[in-house]
Amino acid sequence: TSVSKFLLLAFAHTHELQLLIHWLFLGIYLAALLGNSLIITTIACDHHLHTPMYFFLLNLSLLDVGSISTTVPKAMAN
Repeated sequence: TSVSKFLLLAFAHTHELQLLIHWLFLGIYLAALLGNSLIITTIACDHHLHTPMYFFLLNLSLLDVGSISTTVPKAMAN
């Protein structure tokens, strides 16, 4: 059988649980941003790291910052 539609439900109806989930998402978001920005800054500032492997690692970090910056704030707002 195939599913043609699905329904997104809220995480919780209690305000305290919503705040807990919000702060949890915020912590994960800030940790990911800090880690990726540290990788980006390190690769950009150290000229010995301008090799193909670190070039792809830099691009992966930039993509991760872009993707997490669109999904997690939207999830926190909902």
